[in-house]
Amino acid sequence: MARFTPTELADHLREGLLSFPATAFTPELEFDEKRYREHVEWQASFGVAGLFAAGGTGEGFSLDAAESAAVVRAAVQSSRPEVPVLASAGGWTRHAIANARAAEEAGAEGILVLPPYLTECDQAGLVEHVSAIAAATKLAIIVYNRGNAIYSAETMAILAERHENVVGFKDATGDIEHLASVYVRNGERLFYLGGLPTAETYALPLLQMGMSTYSSAMFNFVPEFALEFYRDVRAQDRAAVTEKLGRFVLPYIAIRNRGKGFGVSIVKAGLRLTGHGVGPVRPPLHDLSAQDDADLAQLLERAGLLAAVPA
Repeated sequence: MARFTPTELADHLREGLLSFPATAFTPELEFDEKRYREHVEWQASFGVAGLFAAGGTGEGFSLDAAESAAVVRAAVQSSRPEVPVLASAGGWTRHAIANARAAEEAGAEGILVLPPYLTECDQAGLVEHVSAIAAATKLAIIVYNRGNAIYSAETMAILAERHENVVGFKDATGDIEHLASVYVRNGERLFYLGGLPTAETYALPLLQMGMSTYSSAMFNFVPEFALEFYRDVRAQDRAAVTEKLGRFVLPYIAIRNRGKGFGVSIVKAGLRLTGHGVGPVRPPLHDLSAQDDADLAQLLERAGLLAAVPA
């Protein structure tokens, strides 16, 4: 049973950093539950506000329904009570509903609604898709504004009016005009979080758009750095943010941009290099090359982020 009501969860999440634990796989690409539990326990030991299990960085797109439920259950059981776990609901509507119900049964506190699978959809279709998911669970619902699921300000208002448990809007577009319209129309009824790749790059300007938090992929392997960056953003310390962007974030992005799908691959490389490996990525993704790994290791060392790596 959820510890937070949807409104309580929104209030909790909007005031702290969020992240997506990478899903652990064996060399044979099977779910490595033991290593995943260890990873979530380590992640939850820091001052993070919430963890999204089986999401984008968690390679949720590669998990079947049973695996997704197992990942969410393991995350819930391994996290601290103060660090709520949210799950993802993706694909076509009935599949997303099954994800949401399994997550509620596993003890998750909320659901991130991923875009539907490989189809164009208009606003009426998005309303009905999210409505069906929200009606199938009591958990808090956050919609992910990206890909083929771009929610208008009016669509969000309709969903918020229709379902009390629709509480959040996560954006991966960075369209300032669109974000302004969503915020002006819905105000504090929703909470807003950044979801662009390597969200740190956009965190300070988007704070002015009402996005008080974001999901940090790099929290997976440099959690102290990620939390310090978030504190600098919330304090609107532009000098500190700029220093960290130059010292680590932007060079990190340059390595990430060498290959498609490297947003996940580089996180798993970072975990290996910092002594917290969780195995390879699953196809269609592929791991970084030896040169990419070496360049990331040099960057971590140069940025002063390898001090705690086991010998």
